[in-house]
Amino acid sequence: MSAEPDHIDDILRRWRRERPDLDVKPLGLVGRLFRSVQLADAALEQTLAAYDLRPGWFDLLAALRRAGEPYELNPTHLMRATMLSSAGMTKRLDRLADAGLVERRRDPADRRGVLVRLTARGKMSVDRALEAHLETEKALLAALPRREQRALDDLLRKLLGGLERFHGGDGKNGVT
Repeated sequence: MSAEPDHIDDILRRWRRERPDLDVKPLGLVGRLFRSVQLADAALEQTLAAYDLRPGWFDLLAALRRAGEPYELNPTHLMRATMLSSAGMTKRLDRLADAGLVERRRDPADRRGVLVRLTARGKMSVDRALEAHLETEKALLAALPRREQRALDDLLRKLLGGLERFHGGDGKNGVT
């Protein structure tokens, strides 16, 4: 069963009219992926705002939480987990530290190194927000039955693997 026509269908129709010599199907698929990400991001951002978490904070807090006790990582590992630049990481860590969600400490194994650790408040915040985050994600996917969600997950895993190989990536970046 095919879904109702959407805005992307209109764009494709216009391109087919103007450039019938081109196959514009990829434009539709990639356009729908991007639009889906934009809408999902907006919904997740709204959910996290209820927990006083700004955009981007959750990813960093979640990376620390997933690390297990003592819930700490060095900034390089955090940059890999969140795809932030060094300057972006410093700025975000400053804000999270100011909010009392993380703390920095010297790395006992490296005199020049720093470790970033979740505070008790940070751990509680990410744990509470994670539950709401997951509920929002479930709601976002509710348009698809479980079977279709599994099929989409398989297809996206395959697509992501191909994209990562195309870009020479290691597949360890960017997922909360």
